[in-house]
Amino acid sequence: MKVKTGDTVTVITGHYKGTTGEVKAVNPKTNKIIVEGVNIVKKALKPTQANPDGGIVEHEAPIDASNVKLEGGKKSKKSGKGGKK
Repeated sequence: MKVKTGDTVTVITGHYKGTTGEVKAVNPKTNKIIVEGVNIVKKALKPTQANPDGGIVEHEAPIDASNVKLEGGKKSKKSGKGGKK
């Protein structure tokens, strides 16, 4: 997996196509990543002692790593003409 935590990526397919965000978490076993501001889902929470009101909370859900591309990656030191420098 080439995507690391902290990288800037652009979504290339799906509902959030064209959205750019920072990678918050990576799970290489499932090939999923969590991108800031992408794939927002709503979750209903029961009232607890810590959160007495309960309610609906929004957070990012994982997306597949194949649905994003890296932005502003490292530039290669090789020249494009086939010669070594």
